[in-house]
Amino acid sequence: MNETWIHRPLLGFDTETTGVDVAGDRIVTAALVLRTPGVGTDVRTWLMDPGVEIPREASAIHGIPTEHARAHGVAPREALEEIAAQLAYHLADGVPVVAYNAAFDLSLLDAELLRHGLKTLPQRLGRPVEPVIDPLVIDRWLDRYRPGKRRLGDLAQWYGVVSEGDLHTAEVDVLATLDLLEAMARRFPQLARMPLTDLHQQQIGAHRQWAVSVNAWRRDQGLTGPEASGTWPVRHAGWPR
Repeated sequence: MNETWIHRPLLGFDTETTGVDVAGDRIVTAALVLRTPGVGTDVRTWLMDPGVEIPREASAIHGIPTEHARAHGVAPREALEEIAAQLAYHLADGVPVVAYNAAFDLSLLDAELLRHGLKTLPQRLGRPVEPVIDPLVIDRWLDRYRPGKRRLGDLAQWYGVVSEGDLHTAEVDVLATLDLLEAMARRFPQLARMPLTDLHQQQIGAHRQWAVSVNAWRRDQGLTGPEASGTWPVRHAGWPR
């Protein structure tokens, strides 16, 4: 029997940042974790000096204050080139990128690459960024009506995943996301049976439907502010600020 993608290499990706604006905020830490079944796990992490103040509320989440980033972080351009090169290499080889809320991390990475005069992932690949697997999108799709929050920690608890450290550090979040995906594939066996191209397309449609639904709800509630983007896994937020 042919192996499914769950039994092949997966590349996990996560960032910790100065905020949640993909066009204006900066990456502070990043992690890439290549998990190869039967072989092992290769972890690479980066700490950057983002060149701007890290807001206290962001530092409270990921534990990196401005002073630490300035003293110990590398120049963003150097780290961003390494991260993008690794992502592009593995994507070109057909290895799926696994990211929780991928549209945030991949969109912010694109903005950062543009900000520093580097090629974006689509430019490096010469095509759209795929295959990508996003446990958040999959959970909204396959368990749409389950009440409660859908943060990484919430889903880890729901699917019985025990993290290997404190969440909100990039490395721990990536490892938890990879474990979460494996747990979801056990609960929903149809996931692992889907070809990666089909799974990627299903997530594009599922995310679009989610955005339509949440934006309609916001309008019904009279809420203002930016609408949820229906674009996945990379949304274009204009020229980076």
